[in-house]
Amino acid sequence: MLALLSALLASGFAHAQDPSDDPPAATGTVQGTLINAGNPVAGATLTATDETGAESAEATSDERGRWSMTLAPGTYTITLVEASLPPDVLVQTSERTATVRADRVASVIYTFGDIRSGLNISMGEKLLRLTIEGLRFGLVIAITAVGLSLIFGTTGLTNFAHGELVTIGAVAAWVANLLLGEVFRFGDGTSWGANLSLAANLGIATIIAIIVGIIVGLLNNSVIWRPLRRRGASLVAQLVVSIGLALALRAAILLFFSDRSQAFTTYQAQRQLEFGPVAITPVNLGTMVISLAVLVAVALMFKMTRIGKAMRAVADNRDLAASSGINVERVIAFVWALGGGLAALGGVLFAVSELNGTVQFEMGFKLLLLMFAGIILGGLGTAYGALLGCVLLGLLVQWSTLIINPDLKYTGGLLVLILVLVLRPQGILGSRTRVG
Repeated sequence: MLALLSALLASGFAHAQDPSDDPPAATGTVQGTLINAGNPVAGATLTATDETGAESAEATSDERGRWSMTLAPGTYTITLVEASLPPDVLVQTSERTATVRADRVASVIYTFGDIRSGLNISMGEKLLRLTIEGLRFGLVIAITAVGLSLIFGTTGLTNFAHGELVTIGAVAAWVANLLLGEVFRFGDGTSWGANLSLAANLGIATIIAIIVGIIVGLLNNSVIWRPLRRRGASLVAQLVVSIGLALALRAAILLFFSDRSQAFTTYQAQRQLEFGPVAITPVNLGTMVISLAVLVAVALMFKMTRIGKAMRAVADNRDLAASSGINVERVIAFVWALGGGLAALGGVLFAVSELNGTVQFEMGFKLLLLMFAGIILGGLGTAYGALLGCVLLGLLVQWSTLIINPDLKYTGGLLVLILVLVLRPQGILGSRTRVG
């Protein structure tokens, strides 16, 4: 009996220690996109070697230049095999180091072209190109930040969940783009048909995203903020609620979307258009045109429509506006709808112009600091101040790459925020009255 019991215990212990029953080890992802002069580099081979020099994984770039590897946590050397590149494509540094963490995504960037070619570009030409990029980036920030500034101006709320409205807009556009599929596809995918397909598909997806943003903005106001205002919740309490709402929305996006970058299905690598010393892709040019058109339309609405005048009245003096017969709650609801729609549009423009056609679940959170910095620089609570401050911030961010690593350019927003709060807290167009 004792022998039988011992055998059963030994068998159970061995089964418990069976490696096949252990859960799979957590892994991370290394990914990137190979773009040379605006064109994707397809068929290129990349290898990953660990710290011992052993090859751990291999990947090949697809027709859009995208590649990815799944690796165990650790530090790897990612090598782009130069022999697999087309004869006319030169990579400046074929080896990159990537640190892989469990359930995280690490990006690796390669720079193509002759190293000496950068020396042939004059400082004036570099500054001109960075200025164009700064204007484009600043206009995108302004699209997202105008709604945030208007919400503060009419309600006094500093909404830390506004970044998640940006992400929701981009995710909604990605889902719509995915569902549209092959409906809008023209030509052979390499000529004008590719750009027409991109414009048609993403155009409809963007309209759907704006509608989703408007609905989410209205729901935010009616379900959360209007009841809090009626109960007399303080602005500090509302600020804390907005932080909690931001965390909840980010977790929901992570749950239903993905923790990895997802690309628009119809997005194509863009060939740059050159106008003398200026080089810009069609997507970036379209982003600037759309941003300018929308911002001009919003400015005209403020000046020439009844709702625009009512919004300015509520932002200037809420009690006086109410005593003058203005329905303050209706104006605030319109501001939330406008802010949600603009945030959604800004999320799509940010994804296609700054993130190379990809959507990330933290993209709005990363943009939130720049939005606050631009708004405070221009003047908190004023739409025109938000526009001016965000454009100036975009220029400063891009110009800073002349002296700092481009990967650190977003940290300049924090420096601008600190300097403005110390030197001129009211901003460029703000008044010297105490707010809050």
